[in-house]
Amino acid sequence: MGLLLKLYLAFFKIGAFGFGGGYAMLPLIEKEIVTSNHWLSYSEFVDVIGISQMTPGPIAINSATFVGYRVSGVLGSTIATLGVVTPSFILVTLAYIFFSKFKESKVLSSALEGMRPALIGLILSVFLSLGFKSYRDLNSIIIGLIIAALLYKSKLHPILIIVIAAVLGAVLYAYVPTIKF
Repeated sequence: MGLLLKLYLAFFKIGAFGFGGGYAMLPLIEKEIVTSNHWLSYSEFVDVIGISQMTPGPIAINSATFVGYRVSGVLGSTIATLGVVTPSFILVTLAYIFFSKFKESKVLSSALEGMRPALIGLILSVFLSLGFKSYRDLNSIIIGLIIAALLYKSKLHPILIIVIAAVLGAVLYAYVPTIKF
């Protein structure tokens, strides 16, 4: 199978089965990018998540664009991005048709209600996976705790939070000895 077709199909799968949005898609993105296809290392995958959060747009599309470019340049970027959005385009078109016919259905409402706990479980799984793999030293834990406290106690803008984290990282990693775990 050609590399471009493999890119398209991998991201098509992510787009098709990543119900629930960006964070719920992360386990599937990780499996396709890191584990199955080895397009990125886990460390690079974490960087892609960070970049995807800092750039406008959904995480799946940003990831597809970055990984596609990394694997096969501009054409790869285009193919991977098309792969991840194709299922949504198809599903939204079909959803419009079916939801307008079955908008009062108890079965449909119950199915959607049943998916919510699974989505929370997926998000929690990503949180734990990223946390255990990303917090490798005392400095990263200190930064994480400070940022968590700021997010919990204040209404600071996310851009300001990112800037604060960058400053903390620059100071701690440049001037404080790192205690690795």
